[in-house]
Amino acid sequence: MTARHKATLAFADAFLDATGPPSADVQAMIAYEFTSAELVEVGIAMALFHGFSKLLIAVGAEPDEMDTTILPTPDLRPA
Repeated sequence: MTARHKATLAFADAFLDATGPPSADVQAMIAYEFTSAELVEVGIAMALFHGFSKLLIAVGAEPDEMDTTILPTPDLRPA
């Protein structure tokens, strides 16, 4: 796997984790491998694909053979 592929996967993992910005290591990796324009394009593509997958699941249109993981919505209200 090329360094560019590894950077793309690291960015996707950080994007889908959604607990905050990517780590400094991932940010350095993607800054080295991508121009700003390419990074925007990859980010928009991930957002679209992720959003469409959520939409399919929300309306019950995912294929029967697709594995799905159900994660509860976190309760962010103060205790």
